[in-house]
Amino acid sequence: MASLKSIRKRINSVKSTRQITKAMKMVAAAKLRRAQDKVLAARPYAKKLEEVLVRLSSSGGAVDHPLARREKSETALLIVVSSDRGLCGGFNANICKAAEAFMRENSSRYQEINLLTIGRKGFEYLRKRATIRKNYSNILSTMSYQEASIIGQELIEGYLAQEYDDVYLLYNAFRSVMSQDITLKQLLPIEPPQGPEEEFLPEAIYEPSKEELLAELFPKNIEVQLFHARLASIASEHGAGMTAMDSASKNASEMIAKLTLQYNRARQAVITTELMEIISGAESVHG
Repeated sequence: MASLKSIRKRINSVKSTRQITKAMKMVAAAKLRRAQDKVLAARPYAKKLEEVLVRLSSSGGAVDHPLARREKSETALLIVVSSDRGLCGGFNANICKAAEAFMRENSSRYQEINLLTIGRKGFEYLRKRATIRKNYSNILSTMSYQEASIIGQELIEGYLAQEYDDVYLLYNAFRSVMSQDITLKQLLPIEPPQGPEEEFLPEAIYEPSKEELLAELFPKNIEVQLFHARLASIASEHGAGMTAMDSASKNASEMIAKLTLQYNRARQAVITTELMEIISGAESVHG
């Protein structure tokens, strides 16, 4: 049986760990609220952009845009959005496993599948298992729309140069603190969004022309999707981190309770042994 001193030392150590996990849970909760506010603030813009694209695409012409044409389908680029830090449960492991599953399931469809990683954890895991075309680390917490725009332009330039034929985006979409959904979207070639079949769209005169608007809005839509994926991934990361730290705190409390019980039993055994020694000594003196 462990000594009283070692058990007491372990109890103090677990209590210190519990204080840290509780503090980290509070920090994650505060960051989650800010991340949720940013997701909600960006949603109306993305929704209105999609409505405009539906109207522009409904009367044809969108399929002739260079970003919407499919020349061939031999190579693919998968963008994987993870985090730069750990301590967020299965957040990074799940997204990396989903990337591996995508490569495995599409190995017969594409001659080559390359990856573009956003986040250090995804890069560290996948670099030994796939070809990483490019990595962006330590930008998620400060990533602005301008940075999303730069990444989007690089993707478009590579697509137009036929460096890859299809581009997919893989990220954790935020649903709730307890739930993050792994989401796969096709970015290129662009599939023009479709509105409800029964929706009546009146004839409109566009200035500038519809082709010029599509040339401006198709790249903008890719940038918006990248930016929204970044916001959703950060919110999901904080939600997963909050859940993980809450679970760790509960586990620490359970361990403290078990160690305290073990400590009391050991202390009781020590006291009993000491009493038996005193009684035995007294009997030997009087005998």
